[in-house]
Amino acid sequence: MSNGKQLGVHGLMILVVFSWGMAWAVGRILALGLPPMTGAWLRYVLTMVLFYAWFAGRALKGKQVNWLPSGRQTWRTLTLIAITGVLGYQLFFMNGMRFTAAGDASLIITFNPVFTVLLAAPMLGQQITRRMFLGLFCGFIGVAVVTGWSPNTDIPFEDRILGDFMILLAALCWAMTTNNTKRMMEQRNGEQDATTLEIVVWYSLIGTVLLTPLAAWETWQYGIPEPTENDWYAIIYLAAISTVLAYYWFAIGVEKLGATAAASYIFLMPVFGVLGGVLLLDENLGWTLFLGFILIVVGVRMVQRESDRLRAD
Repeated sequence: MSNGKQLGVHGLMILVVFSWGMAWAVGRILALGLPPMTGAWLRYVLTMVLFYAWFAGRALKGKQVNWLPSGRQTWRTLTLIAITGVLGYQLFFMNGMRFTAAGDASLIITFNPVFTVLLAAPMLGQQITRRMFLGLFCGFIGVAVVTGWSPNTDIPFEDRILGDFMILLAALCWAMTTNNTKRMMEQRNGEQDATTLEIVVWYSLIGTVLLTPLAAWETWQYGIPEPTENDWYAIIYLAAISTVLAYYWFAIGVEKLGATAAASYIFLMPVFGVLGGVLLLDENLGWTLFLGFILIVVGVRMVQRESDRLRAD
């Protein structure tokens, strides 16, 4: 790949983490505007419309498209992934964003790779070492700093504790999703020539179905939702930009740069998350956010490097 094209791909990855970072502030706007599962459901309905419109466009161009998975085992695996990656993640993400600051949450979610590595022990048979536990401890200290000494004191401390805990659970759900997706990719045995992006579409479709009863229950409890103009802007952004477009760009980055290089950009996401909170929600900046971020990143890198060393051995 030429230097010019490579720079273009790196530019795409910056746009990916920018869109994901700003999604924290947009997610808080939506969580405060609509019942949480209703907002998540509307987002995913629009997401599925866009994903399958994209599939239709590829099919019209004569390209192979796997509209749905085949085989009962594949459906069962995808349903498990949908439970953690859509239902569980959205449940904790949307409810968490009702109670905590967007910038704080975007820092805490960076802890996700630690959970991914630690869960790989029971799920993928990977060893856990003392160095990993040290990294875990360092990361948790960073989370404690962000939560306990956040500059966003206009949000009650009890609310921030609850919200940050929910964001940690969201990170745990996504780690389970990552490992299950990886295991599914490794065990396909040629059943279907599916891309990672197609697997995302499939479990997102199942997840949308799983979100429907919760959205219906909220409608029964609170009445038919009446999204404001800002709510619709948030839904469109979260569906079109931070999900469909960003996942497509990220898939390009993984293909052109490799999974490790593409994933390294994730550490820029909290920068844009904090920026989004400041610009869109008038959240505060403080040295504790910077310190917490450093501790979390150091802990994550310790765990990741130890995991890489074990795989190399």
